[in-house]
Order: sequence, then C-alpha cells, then structure tokens
Amino acid sequence: MDALSTAGLGARRNEDIALDLMKFVAGTAGVGRPAAPSTGFTGTAAPKPEEHVNQLLELYGRCLKAVSGQGSSKAPEKEAAK
Repeated sequence: MDALSTAGLGARRNEDIALDLMKFVAGTAGVGRPAAPSTGFTGTAAPKPEEHVNQLLELYGRCLKAVSGQGSSKAPEKEAAK
C-alpha cells in the first residue's frame, strides 16, 4: 500500500519514460507525420494512417527496450565487423 502512495513523488515507470522518449524522437525525426506536399513528381503514395500507427508502435517498443536496458545487439556486431 505504501508503494502506491509514494508512486507519484518522483518515481517514474519505464513505460512513462519510454513514452516521453518516443514523443521526442517522433517529433524530431518526423515519424508518424504525413509527408509534406511538394510540387512536381512524387514517386511514392502517402502512407496510410495504419502505417503511421504501426511506425509509432514499433518506435515505442524500441524506446521501451532501450529504457529497460534491453538495448539492441546490433551495435556490438558493427564494432566486431571493423
């Protein structure tokens, strides 16, 4: 019961931190936003809303893994390849 009463005093859950990280990354990189209209020929069609949602959910999952310390194993492989 004490854990519930002190939860709002500064302790943040990994899910909350991952959500803030996802918002930052998505806002900075433009993930989940429709492509800006431009004049001239555009080779690809605008992504559907479902694709935007899938991108954001995938990004959230990656952020949650990073926050919880389960980072990807791709970085060490790059170093080993050099």
